[in-house]
Amino acid sequence: MKNSNGPLEGAVVAVAGAAGPAGRAALLRLAEAGATVVGSDSDPERLASAVDAARYAHGGATVTGDTVDLLDLDATRSWADKTEKEFGRIDGLVHLVGGWRGGATFAETKISDWDYLERLLIRTVQHTSLAFHDGLVRSDRGRYVLISAAGAEKPTAGNAAYAASKAAAEAWTLALADAFRKQGGEDGPRAAAAILVVKALVHDAMRAERPNAKFAGFTDVTELADAIAGVWDRPAREANGQRLWLTPHT
Repeated sequence: MKNSNGPLEGAVVAVAGAAGPAGRAALLRLAEAGATVVGSDSDPERLASAVDAARYAHGGATVTGDTVDLLDLDATRSWADKTEKEFGRIDGLVHLVGGWRGGATFAETKISDWDYLERLLIRTVQHTSLAFHDGLVRSDRGRYVLISAAGAEKPTAGNAAYAASKAAAEAWTLALADAFRKQGGEDGPRAAAAILVVKALVHDAMRAERPNAKFAGFTDVTELADAIAGVWDRPAREANGQRLWLTPHT
């Protein structure tokens, strides 16, 4: 059932990378909380499937999908403008664009892996944050939510490109948080940029493929979706600029 009294009731939230397992879980959870949800992905068929699943699970929920090239800043700005114009407001951008490349050792690191991850994990953060900034500032509950990885803080030898990409995405998001803080002045920020930190994500299909794996420290995509929705439960002052750990912080 929908939560008719929560902070997401009536909110308009965009989800970038909505077609993957984490995106599907986020669409479901945000719709359940009463939000209008606008997903984007580069794969139109998978996006349509994710949108339909959220609609069917929560009858009456407004869940839509747009195929957007988030590597194109103008296209990303157009998506943000279209969303705010169509629904009258924009209260959140959840960044779930993911990907991983790595190797067994540091010496085997491929610069081509960095080139790939820089576009996927950093450029899409830059474009979505710039495109949605003004709309989030206009909102009374604007939130920018980045999903990051513990490896950004403690990189391992074979994950140099991935960890560096995640660290850069975090730094960019924290700069956005500082902008929100400065714009709020003495009253504090009205909008917030927050980072949810996981070791890695797991979902049912992964468990089915590897039934004997323990996935120790992994965060289930449904738990991640709950944490995403929970960012709106925190006042902007408390959420802004925070790295919220969903796995033990060691």
